[in-house]
Amino acid sequence: MDFADFADRVDDIETEPADLEVTSLVAALLDEAGTDLPVVVRLLLGRIVPAWDSTTLDVGPSRCHEALARAAGPNVTADDVAEALAEAGEIGAVAESLDTGGQRGLAAFGETDPDPLTVVEVHDRLRSLAAAHGSGSQDRKVDALFGLFNRADPVPARYLARLVLSEMRIGVGEGTVRDAIAEAFDVPVDAVERALQVTNDYGAVAVRARDEGRPGLDAVDLSVGRPVRAMLAQAGTAADAVEAWDAVAVETKYDGARVQVHHDPGGETAVYSRNMADVTDALPEIVEFVADAVDVPAIIDGEALAVDVSGDPLPFQEVLRRFRRKHDVARMREEVAVELRAFDCLHVDGTDLLDAPLHERRERLEETLPSAVSPLSVTDDPDEIADREADALDAGHEGVMLKNPDATYTPGKRGRNWLKRKPDVETLDLVVTGAEWGEGRRANHLGTFLLSARDDRAGGDDFATIGKVATGISDERLADLSERLEPLIRRQDGTEVSLTPSVVFEVGYEEIQASPTYGSGYALRFPRFVAVREDKGPEDADALSRIERLVAD
Repeated sequence: MDFADFADRVDDIETEPADLEVTSLVAALLDEAGTDLPVVVRLLLGRIVPAWDSTTLDVGPSRCHEALARAAGPNVTADDVAEALAEAGEIGAVAESLDTGGQRGLAAFGETDPDPLTVVEVHDRLRSLAAAHGSGSQDRKVDALFGLFNRADPVPARYLARLVLSEMRIGVGEGTVRDAIAEAFDVPVDAVERALQVTNDYGAVAVRARDEGRPGLDAVDLSVGRPVRAMLAQAGTAADAVEAWDAVAVETKYDGARVQVHHDPGGETAVYSRNMADVTDALPEIVEFVADAVDVPAIIDGEALAVDVSGDPLPFQEVLRRFRRKHDVARMREEVAVELRAFDCLHVDGTDLLDAPLHERRERLEETLPSAVSPLSVTDDPDEIADREADALDAGHEGVMLKNPDATYTPGKRGRNWLKRKPDVETLDLVVTGAEWGEGRRANHLGTFLLSARDDRAGGDDFATIGKVATGISDERLADLSERLEPLIRRQDGTEVSLTPSVVFEVGYEEIQASPTYGSGYALRFPRFVAVREDKGPEDADALSRIERLVAD
């Protein structure tokens, strides 16, 4: 499929206001994609890799602006592109307005390629960019992007620029693609949903639905080495749990970072974060521990917990120091020890356990890795739950988790079968979408941060502002945050900047109030910075629906 044809179809999808018609338009595109189907599906979602693959292009806005400027001609500079972005508000509109095809007489990869761009070529070129590292790699990326933009007419340039900066935002989310796969290939939505939970690869599931139908989707299995989304919990009480279930499984809620360990005795042991990023190299002691203790293929869900020399838990921020470490891992391992607390088993020795009840999965976990299993007790007595919570708090942990012993494991779902109790001051995980430069000694740093929640009111993927935070941040942390966020600046107006949604802050607050000041309709009273949620991406941030529930409660 030519990329121009893909762009025209996506343009129709983006401008269609009716959700059902959008699904039908996507379904029609999938039906006509032919051998390009997996690529078309990923590009629709703004991806070049499956959802489980944490590979990124690592192309910042400035490099994209430079490539666009070169493709637009000698009279256009990267600063011109940045100024146009400040006025237009999104990179696709800027790319569409530039005459990027005007430089086609120039050689774009060392030779002129007169053939039209295809979706596969765009996909493959971007994949090669993602693999480029080392000295000179950024310049090579600009050269390659110039070559792509140089062969793109206005509408294709719009979507190419959005793909490069991971800002597709055409009103097509994962749910839309799921429903479109079902519609296009006449398979049940629940079968598509299950296959997606198991694979986290929308392209592969679309191909299987088309070629093998329901039987093929039902036959999809977990694969050691391919992470799945973590099952999530809602806030709840002991009374909620006792009322909903015959019995309640009570576990310690650790102040650590969620990990999923994939162990293959004949191959490798890998560790993935909550958002499926590969953190294997940062946590060698967990790799070594599981490799020594487990002698069958297994996928284990648990928590990486930082501990002191006595084995007592350290704060969440300490384990995040390990997650971010790419160099000097051995030295950091000496400074911050990390242990595994395993609490679930998704696969063991060739058997998938997603559809097994929790109590059965726990039995298999205890058989597989007994030395690292988090303690669990089952009760229907609220007083006993309170005692367990008190014990957990006394030991330095966050509290307890309450789980339905008969519940299956539903990847990526925040259902009512897992409830979390956390007695500390309430916090929200919010996306940083803007900032302000500081004053005085902080003039060279971003000092006030604009916070946004996921706007799920219309099923979209936008963000709604809910407040600003400037307190609780040391000078050292402020310098670190500024260095991290500056490459994400999209435009600047005076001292205010807007940022590409990428970083998630955990923010404490005293109260949520109704407010016309922010797009969410709410404002945080006395917000305070707690931490950067290294284990979460924008798609994992708290949604407006949760905020509305908190206000209602």
